[in-house]
Amino acid sequence: MDQTKSIPTFYVGRSVFITGATGFMGKVLVEKLLRSCPGVREIFVLMRPKKGLSIDNRVRKLLSLPLFDRLKKENPSVLDKVIPIEGDTTKEGLGIPDFERKVLMERVSVVFHVAASVRFDDPLKTAVFMNTRSTRDMCILAAQMKKLVIFMHVSTTYNQADKPVVEEKLYPCEVDWKKTIKIVETVNEELLKTFTPKYLGSFPNTYTFTKRMAEQIVSDYSHVIPAVVFRPSIVIATMDEPIPGWVDNFNGPTGLMVGGGKGVLRTVYGDPNLRADFIPVDVAIKAMIIASWKRGIRTITKDPSVHVYNCSSADMKNVSVEEIKRMALVCASKNPLAGIIWAPSITYTTNNLYYFASVLLFHLLPGLVLDFILYLSGHKPMLVKLQRRVYIANTALSYFLTHEWEFKNSNLFGLLSEVPEADAKNFLFDFASIDVSYYFENCLIGAKKYLLNEKTTDSLAAKRHLTR
Repeated sequence: MDQTKSIPTFYVGRSVFITGATGFMGKVLVEKLLRSCPGVREIFVLMRPKKGLSIDNRVRKLLSLPLFDRLKKENPSVLDKVIPIEGDTTKEGLGIPDFERKVLMERVSVVFHVAASVRFDDPLKTAVFMNTRSTRDMCILAAQMKKLVIFMHVSTTYNQADKPVVEEKLYPCEVDWKKTIKIVETVNEELLKTFTPKYLGSFPNTYTFTKRMAEQIVSDYSHVIPAVVFRPSIVIATMDEPIPGWVDNFNGPTGLMVGGGKGVLRTVYGDPNLRADFIPVDVAIKAMIIASWKRGIRTITKDPSVHVYNCSSADMKNVSVEEIKRMALVCASKNPLAGIIWAPSITYTTNNLYYFASVLLFHLLPGLVLDFILYLSGHKPMLVKLQRRVYIANTALSYFLTHEWEFKNSNLFGLLSEVPEADAKNFLFDFASIDVSYYFENCLIGAKKYLLNEKTTDSLAAKRHLTR
């Protein structure tokens, strides 16, 4: 079959290289490629030994996740196509050994650069090494790949946080990324910490700043690599595939739902009337694979442009932060979490005085009381420490909970219209028609099951605890 008329056919016999395969989006990308494009030759995944585990053991651990259960039943042999490559995106040159680098240069034709630090409070040096310098090093490597037809850089819609309207185009970066990398490589941590706020300028944090520079790097290398910049908004639990509600982190609405559901989170600094822009991870991954196919079937000589996509939900599903809160509270009453310390209830405010008073009354003081009780009963105090983490997380998120953006996504919609009819079932999605309340109920159930390791059949006992 003509590869221009079939996404799976395009991937037949191709070698794929993925960074960030152990991250949230990377895991779902690996699973979807193996399941829907089983003809792929191999998927190289960049990994480093971690916590005493070799890269081979880390791959085995990755493939043992519930995320891959469906694949194990339907086509288990394709799991052998996942091949770990030792490396580290925080190291200059990615830390890839010479032999493995040569293998990648000889065989890889599709690259997904997904690895990134998504922490908003990272020191400048850490964020630059992970998000900016690694992108430079990936572009250098990609330019040496003899069979390369697509280099996809996964960015974020929020790296244009200084603009109220974000178009699907590359914006020039006012900061010189080459000088920035040189500075963080040579200046000590303490001095960097001192001038970071001034260096960031209008950027709210090091994450958005370093991701913006990474896009500039991709633009600067686009004359030698066929590039795509893919910008998802807040990526949360799966909508359908391979299982509804799968999630592996507390980011975004998931953390708010769990914190509120446990009674730990009572007050949030944010505007409840803002539009909540989120995207299910399986929807984002489908769009990424479609975009890789579209870029891959057009040679760089015929189409030298960088394809840019904003993968956001606002034009498909307009939901406010307040609506999500209401749905989350309903979900928490139907599927209560275990060990609730306070009846679920969240108040949003943009009044600083009210917020700090509420944190003191409803977060810190109850934490001190409960920690004292734990101490007297011979248990380790933990609530004040937890509330400190909640406060730091809310502080890091406050900019995004008090500002609103319009993310244009006409390129994304145009992309969907080009999906071959034979691939519609496996790759198209209709996010606009989903039942949002049902989706968020699955999100909470997924968090309960996959993050908190609570049995979903224990709701009756949890409900009794909730009504005490």
